[in-house]
Amino acid sequence: MRIVIAPDSFKESLSARDVAHAIESGFRDVLPDADYACIPMADGGEGTLDALIDATGGERVPCTVTGPLGAPVDALFGILGDGRGAIIEMASASGLMLVPEGERDVMRATTYGVGQLIVAALDRGVRDFLIAIGGSATNDGGAGMAQALGVRLLDADGREVARGGGGLGALARIDVSGIDPRVVESRFRVLSDVDNPLVGPRGASAIFGPQKGATPAQVETLDANLRHYADCIAAQLGLAVADTPGAGAAGGLGAGLIAFCNAALEPGIETVADLVGLDAAIAHADLVITGEGRIDGQTIHGKTPIGVARIARRHGKPVVAIAGMLGAGAEETFAHGIDAMFGVVPGPCTVADALAAASENVRATARNIAATIRIALP
Repeated sequence: MRIVIAPDSFKESLSARDVAHAIESGFRDVLPDADYACIPMADGGEGTLDALIDATGGERVPCTVTGPLGAPVDALFGILGDGRGAIIEMASASGLMLVPEGERDVMRATTYGVGQLIVAALDRGVRDFLIAIGGSATNDGGAGMAQALGVRLLDADGREVARGGGGLGALARIDVSGIDPRVVESRFRVLSDVDNPLVGPRGASAIFGPQKGATPAQVETLDANLRHYADCIAAQLGLAVADTPGAGAAGGLGAGLIAFCNAALEPGIETVADLVGLDAAIAHADLVITGEGRIDGQTIHGKTPIGVARIARRHGKPVVAIAGMLGAGAEETFAHGIDAMFGVVPGPCTVADALAAASENVRATARNIAATIRIALP
């Protein structure tokens, strides 16, 4: 029996590789003679760098950059196995995980460190970029990234506007004359797991701002500031980014990458699947196991389990999904190639306890799934 195990990470508890190994361990307890292929996956969020570096035999490059609130952080980018392309995970420099819950300030949070990672990769000779933009602490439309690349964002008095989404309301002029010339020579592909526009009721501020600590009043201010920012980009650079699908990803970093790096936005799961050879692996499988920390109604919109399931459906392969929890709307995934799904938490517990026991809960759930399969085997 050939089993492909292709999960995403369980946020705040297990990497995709850890999840895959826990699933394999549970299955091996019951089906020790099966042939297992562990392929850690990602969809443009956290874990994308690890998945692509591990799959291509690439190199991790450490780099100290400006963190979300201005303090230095230890980040990294990856050089892919071909030695020519780079993968940058914005969360490494500007991720929500870098800011303790009580210190989050979405009005000030900046993507400046993301721009510094791009510059560091340019210094290594990279001209082909994959930018994974999930997990952000920011809502600045990629303004900080642009500033790190040499763009000047000026107010009516010719002074640099304050970093963060809270400062964009004062923006009057965008000066791109000082942008690093190597940016123009490069190709940027943006990997995202959401298709939200920059502004409006489905925009970066309204949908993701509260997750980063924004109050209702701050959401209104941030959305108005991003709309003003988009208007300035349209008037001065001739680019319409306000309503572009995916422009609202990572607090609007998608919009900034389009405006200042001529980036193309791609569904992250499809690009990752292509680079790790998932289609070929599934073509020869008897069973596919996938999963992520939470499966709910949002999963069908570009998340890893659905990307894996759609490939499996093309090959007529059954798919089982394992999740940290099953949320409202999870049953919608059945129409997209998931055949069965299981939550791993065995009973009532605190979030902290669930995170601490994640590996053992995944392993135990996988073992029970394998035992059920064994009962059905001739």
